[in-house]
Order: sequence, then C-alpha cells, then structure tokens
Amino acid sequence: MELTERAKRIIIDSLCLAEDETLLVVTDDPTAEVGALFYRAAQELGRKALLMQMPELDVAGQEPPAAVAAAMCKADVALCPTAKSITHTNARIEAAAAGTRVVTMPGITLDMLREGASCADYTRVEKRTIRLTERLDCAKTARIEKDGHVLELSLDGRPGIPSPGVYRESGSSGNFPSGEAYIAPVEGAGGGSMIIDGSMVGIGKLDSPLTVTIENGHLVSMDGDDTGALDILFARPENGAVAELGIGTNDEAILSGIILEDEKLYGTVHIAFGTNTSFGGTNKADCHYDGIILQPTLYLDDELIIDKGVFVGE
Repeated sequence: MELTERAKRIIIDSLCLAEDETLLVVTDDPTAEVGALFYRAAQELGRKALLMQMPELDVAGQEPPAAVAAAMCKADVALCPTAKSITHTNARIEAAAAGTRVVTMPGITLDMLREGASCADYTRVEKRTIRLTERLDCAKTARIEKDGHVLELSLDGRPGIPSPGVYRESGSSGNFPSGEAYIAPVEGAGGGSMIIDGSMVGIGKLDSPLTVTIENGHLVSMDGDDTGALDILFARPENGAVAELGIGTNDEAILSGIILEDEKLYGTVHIAFGTNTSFGGTNKADCHYDGIILQPTLYLDDELIIDKGVFVGE
C-alpha cells in the first residue's frame, strides 16, 4: 500500500478521527518526515490537522516542552511520531485526562509503515490484547522462565492495560503500531534473574543476550555487551526499578531493534525499568527502558500463559 494511503487508513481505522475532530501531530527533527506524512494525509481526508515539531529529546520518558504538552491537552487526537518515547510522561497522562486520544509512535520509520506490525489485522490483535489484559488485571503474581533463569513479580492490585492499536474512546491512549497487554508490577517486590535477548532500549537489536539480576524490585546488576549504554539505569534507584511487565500480541510484528515494534512481537514478554506512573505505578524516574525476552515461558498465578513463546490454548 502506498504510504499516504497507509497513513489515511491508520487515521480512520486506528485513530478513529471524525470529520469534526482536530488532529495534532507532534513530531521531532529525526521523525519529521513521518510527521509530515500524517499531516498531509489528514489534510487530504479533509480533516483539521496541526503539526508541531520539536528537537529530539535526550532519553525515552523525558517530558516534552511545555508548549507541546499544552497543545496535546487541547486536541481531540494527538499523534506523536518521535524518536524518543513520550508514552510514559506527564504530558501524555495529562492530555489523556483532558479527554485527548493520545497515540505515540516512538522510533517510527517510514519502512515500519510498509510492513510488519502496522499491517496487522487489528480486529484480531484487539481481541487477543483485551483477553490478556483481563488476565493480567486479576493476577496477583507473574513468573517468567527462560534458559534456567526465573523472575518473579507481584501484580497484586495493579490494573492490566491494553494497547490494542485502536483508539475510539475519549482519553484512550497507547502506541501505534501496537499489540500488547501490560501492567506495572508492585514496586519493591519480586526478584530473580532473567535473559533479555531480543532488543533493549539504548542498544537496539541484541547480538548477544543481557543477563539482569533483580532484588526487591530493583535492578542490581546487568551483564553483557554494550551495557555502558545503559548506565542511566544505575544513576538513580528510581531508574532501575522494575516498571513494567508486557506481553506482545501482534502476529505481524518484526524484530528490528526499534522497541515500538519489538515489544509488540507475538508471544514475547518484555520488562521495563524506570517510570510507570503513566499506567498505574508509583515510580517516577528519568527514563523508561524496555527489554525484550524471546520465546519466554510465562505464568500468571501459576497458570501457564505462554510456553516457550507459544500462547497456550490459541
């Protein structure tokens, strides 16, 4: 599908932008071409559209400029193709609270709109995502197993969050492309060790795995190549807190080193460190760094959900 037509399809089918609504496209210097694509597509559809471009942020999870945050609160839909993620920021939280549908696209490229997760059947992705979110929502514990490593987390009292790639309701938010169910584990609880072998924010696609050790819900060590790129995780205790457990639900997603798509990869699990105040947690940090675990085994309340990368019962 030609890119402008793909952008139009996303605006109508995923953003659900009505004729009387205003779309704000928030982009930055590295992703300006993608931002311009969606701005032009909205204009061709006869929709009201605005375009804001900012400098690239320093790290994922950093707050955007105040003028951008204010504009996000005034739009019906804010679409945010940016190099660094603003998904887990106060700007996103406050815009959603104001009723804006906020759809973030951290690290998006034009090639990602041509193939992979962007081309999925989102009716199927949405159903799978909602089902797994409901399971997370009622779970008290999670256990991830891989290659002899075990990581246990407490989920007690925390809400499951869907990111199905379709945003119809006022105040809804998530990524596009999408397909994940995720949750903020209880801070200060859980521990063990785990292999991250898909990709890692700050590094990209991994040539060799990282081994992380977690105690009382905090990262205490990380072994592997290129770990110097992850020094921010040890700069403050909050930066190394386990912030997220996520489950990928998009069967068209491709492992590329771009976390926006990698964390949606069907049958994977990801854990993140840093900020989680945007989805039910209490930890505010300087960053939000995700790591992808390929072919994991996942239990929720001792019920087998994923067996070495394969969803049980599907």
